[in-house]
Amino acid sequence: MKASNIIVLILVLLCINVSTEWPTHTVCKDSNLEIYYKSCDPQQDFAFSIDQCPDIPSHTFNIRAAIILRHSIKRLYARIKLIINGKTVLSYSESLCEPDDPKLIFCGKKKGEHIYYEGPVILGIKEIPQGEYTISAVLTNEDGLTVACADFNVKNYLDY
Repeated sequence: MKASNIIVLILVLLCINVSTEWPTHTVCKDSNLEIYYKSCDPQQDFAFSIDQCPDIPSHTFNIRAAIILRHSIKRLYARIKLIINGKTVLSYSESLCEPDDPKLIFCGKKKGEHIYYEGPVILGIKEIPQGEYTISAVLTNEDGLTVACADFNVKNYLDY
């Protein structure tokens, strides 16, 4: 009996179609605003959530984010793109961690360490643009290795 169970388990494992894509996660969804994200790093997903969807347009809202680092962070760079209809309409880059100027609490973390952040975020914009679009965010370290990567799909139906 035990040998047949092992054979069945091996056959099931061999027949499973292994996907290289992570699932799409819902950040928030209400009548006026929907935000989803999917990790664009084929080797790692991460956790991200907000307290309440309606709080986002108020400019300050609380988030929770967690990831286990696959690469150490001595320096960390962010590249953010706004993509509408498949075309990049805005690009933004910023250094988030420098040896003499750590802007974030997890600067200097090592490979294998767990990063967890819970707290307020300020968007720095007056309103979330109406429409459907994608925000692509990529965090890379000093060696150009991806620390985290996600595509956020935003659907804002509210006309300010």
